[in-house]
Amino acid sequence: MPDNVIVTERIVLRHWRESDFEAFFAMNTDPRVMEFLGEPHTREKSKAAFQRMQDHIQAHGFGFWAVGLVDKPESFIGFVGTGHIGFEAHFTPAVEIGWRLLPQYWGHGYATEAAKAALDYTFSKGIAEVVGCTIPANVRSQNVMHKIGMERDFAGDFNHPRVEVGHRLAPHWLYRIKNTGILPR
Repeated sequence: MPDNVIVTERIVLRHWRESDFEAFFAMNTDPRVMEFLGEPHTREKSKAAFQRMQDHIQAHGFGFWAVGLVDKPESFIGFVGTGHIGFEAHFTPAVEIGWRLLPQYWGHGYATEAAKAALDYTFSKGIAEVVGCTIPANVRSQNVMHKIGMERDFAGDFNHPRVEVGHRLAPHWLYRIKNTGILPR
């Protein structure tokens, strides 16, 4: 298996391909996907994020990977992975975990399966702790965090520095998981 390619029973976390961009852009403009993430992305904002994710993997050996289905190697269902947080907060510097899937792939356990694999891989690179954050209303992401063994750090909740104070997306809950060498299955 090439470095930075992770295969599970049903999904593949892989390097990004130029052919992924249009589906990535469509995902970033879908109001269902962006409900808890902010305004839909412009094409330029999506291109910048697409490049940042590729650059992070190249620089650090882990990051947010494109996700496809094992039985459809050319597919793109979203992204899942870990990366260095690009803002300042009381818990940074830190590595965060995150996911974003096209809506037709929600509710099938793909985010949880991919997140477990991404955590395993990230911890194998010597990262001691991974954090996750979401707004209180994003129950789907909270459920994934619980399923992969993350625990809420009630003292760590914060207002996201990239969101206007008072905005419904400003309050964030912080989750953590330490690298113990054992992840829930």
